[in-house]
Amino acid sequence: MLGAHLDSWHAGTGATDNATGVAVCMEAVRILRALDLQPRRTIRVALWTGEEQGLLGSRAYVADHFGTSARACETDDPRKAERDAFSVYFNLDTGTGRIRGLFLQGNEPARAFFRPWLAPVRDLGVATLTLASSGGSDHIPFDAAGLPAFEFAQDMIEYNTRTHHSSLDLYDRAVADDLKQASVVMAAFIHNAANTDEKVPRKPLEAETLKPPVSVAE
Repeated sequence: MLGAHLDSWHAGTGATDNATGVAVCMEAVRILRALDLQPRRTIRVALWTGEEQGLLGSRAYVADHFGTSARACETDDPRKAERDAFSVYFNLDTGTGRIRGLFLQGNEPARAFFRPWLAPVRDLGVATLTLASSGGSDHIPFDAAGLPAFEFAQDMIEYNTRTHHSSLDLYDRAVADDLKQASVVMAAFIHNAANTDEKVPRKPLEAETLKPPVSVAE
């Protein structure tokens, strides 16, 4: 899965928070379709609403499809099959800037899994796999439920200083070349995820928590 949120803050039009993320997701899938690639797994795009009101859309989706934890999804639970088949969710929600890597949300086993994926996009400036957690967006319900979910780390162009939740969050703040780079990187990651033999590693069961992880970026 890949996703971003469509709701906006009342003062602006929500261009960088998070129409740019939505545009990147749509373009990433368009790239894969244009190349006529046939993924081995289903690629699902989620364009969330209610993120600004408390991750309402993504929280409801996770609860409905996967349960809020592995322990809550027993063998007779109809959500178990979908949970078992799930591999990964990638989120984009930090403005218009270029992707530089991934916040691993404390999922150390995922580091070695993703490292080979960086090689083809390293010339685009993507080189970082940080164990740190990014909070405040729609990957959190997946991560809290024990499912692999990650936020892309981006250049913070004017995000915290100008556009985030402000009247300046308008279309003219989007940087076209950066969004093109992000779309290519997103397409590469979801293509890899949809075609690897193994699913993305999950955190140990005892690491599951219903509380969001400590955040280094809101």
